[in-house]
Amino acid sequence: MTRDFITEVLFVKTTLLLVEDEEGLAASLKTEFEIEGMTVIWAKDGLDALAKFKASEDQINLIILDWMLPHLDGFSVLRQIRKTSQVPIIMLTARDDIGDKVAGLTSGADDYLTKPFEMDELLARVDVALRHGPTAPPVTTTYQLADLVVNTETKRVQRHGAIIMLTPREYALLIALLKRQDEPCTRDDLLDAVWGIDFEGQPNIVDVYVRSLRAKIDADYDERKLIHTVRGTGYMISDSVAAD
Repeated sequence: MTRDFITEVLFVKTTLLLVEDEEGLAASLKTEFEIEGMTVIWAKDGLDALAKFKASEDQINLIILDWMLPHLDGFSVLRQIRKTSQVPIIMLTARDDIGDKVAGLTSGADDYLTKPFEMDELLARVDVALRHGPTAPPVTTTYQLADLVVNTETKRVQRHGAIIMLTPREYALLIALLKRQDEPCTRDDLLDAVWGIDFEGQPNIVDVYVRSLRAKIDADYDERKLIHTVRGTGYMISDSVAAD
């Protein structure tokens, strides 16, 4: 039998410059963005941000820029970048004063998000900025395995033509599995990919979400299940093994 495989149609990765001095937050954001298929360049302070932007300006599609940074603040970084580039820039800050927001937006920021924030909101803002930015990638990525099709631009998941509604975590878990089709993924692999390296909850959260994902992806397909348990290891998505 000829097995199905993941097909990436005109795949182009977004390259994002993340400027954040809080290492824990930076690591968490980097993980989330990479789950979405982005390449992340991390800068830990303002001077580092300018140096990395200069080195990779033609590759960077978007900048996430913290306001309060060592050596050179985010506002100064913003003004320097705007002298040569119109790349979309989203400002992050703990300051919620309306005057600060106006100053950032009138100086060239495309959006402004106050800490603390929900990751889903930041991802939504990133999506909007990329769609309207001058460096927006014009193509999408499609994963296909058997009759399962996932469009990562619209986040639409379909099986046998029927749309499947997933939560953000279920979707992230599905993408993590699809990226390693036919390869066993340990629970730790999936924890790192979906919940981040700083996750401090119970490891069995993976099992809970796999059960939930299976119920939506495989429930109506007894003879062609795609998500499999790999005994002693974890889980795998594949159409080339017998249903377990």
